Amino acid sequence: MKCTNKNLKWKISAILMVIILSVTGCGNTRYDMAYELNSDVSSYQLVNISNQETVEPFAADLCVASKDIPTAGIDLSDVGAAALFDTKNLDTLYALNVNEQIHPASLTKVMTALVALKYGSTDQMLTASQNVTITEPGAQLCGLKPGDQMTLDQALHILLLYSANDVAILIAEGVSGSVEEFVALMNEEAKSLGATNCNFTNPNGLTEDGHYVTAYDLYLIFQEALQYDLFNQIIQMTSYSTVYKDSSGNEKSIEMENTNLYLKGVYDMPANVTVIGGKTGTTNAAGHCLILLSRSSNGTPYISIIMKDTSREELYTDMTDLLETIK
Repeated sequence: MKCTNKNLKWKISAILMVIILSVTGCGNTRYDMAYELNSDVSSYQLVNISNQETVEPFAADLCVASKDIPTAGIDLSDVGAAALFDTKNLDTLYALNVNEQIHPASLTKVMTALVALKYGSTDQMLTASQNVTITEPGAQLCGLKPGDQMTLDQALHILLLYSANDVAILIAEGVSGSVEEFVALMNEEAKSLGATNCNFTNPNGLTEDGHYVTAYDLYLIFQEALQYDLFNQIIQMTSYSTVYKDSSGNEKSIEMENTNLYLKGVYDMPANVTVIGGKTGTTNAAGHCLILLSRSSNGTPYISIIMKDTSREELYTDMTDLLETIK
């Protein structure tokens, strides 16, 4: 499905749309347009015939998926949502339930990293509060204790590679002063990207009511995060080790491997595709989730997403099937 000049997610109400032409000394034209959040359209194009002016559509440089887009030979009916986007040619090659609101588990941390990179400084020192003590069974933790200190750069590596939920709290409080303020920024930034069908209530993706995102919104968020060099570097790493300090100034070492099982070599990549990196996520509520940046043999970049799969094995089998449709 071609993406240029198609309608996205903000529905322009024809009845409520008001175009006000105000001629100033500079000859500027002003357009006031009413739109609605949480609707299926976020693009418009208005042409002022008399002045030969065009208002560019929001979706001019985005892949678009307003409905399911099947691909021959692919059956992902057991997953919650899935998509494959050609981000060079702006084609949506596959789409299933991409506008359905689903719990994202640790795919949330892509948004966390994006906000931290935009509003924080990678060399700033973060100090863990009591809030890093997380007791949810099965939650991925790096073992932070109150008073532990590390830089935002270190924390982002641990967040994206190891998916540590305690580090997400450390980042949120370090960048914004509180989890609540950081989450407000997450939602603000999402809306600014056109990701209007999601809502974040925490920075780590642990299960909470009202915490959800769509596969399409994840595409928008992930694509924006890829604009940051550090994000790109981290998601491609297979392992990471660092030293941080506890409340007494003693050094603490940590070593970890990427949770992406393509990069660890547990699962083989399709013959014609190189998986560059991405983010994993798993909770009981969200199932098994994965978002990837990949490249075909001719260098074309793709973003692929699967949410709420039934098991880790099925997740990678389904993702491989999806990636194998790349020519």
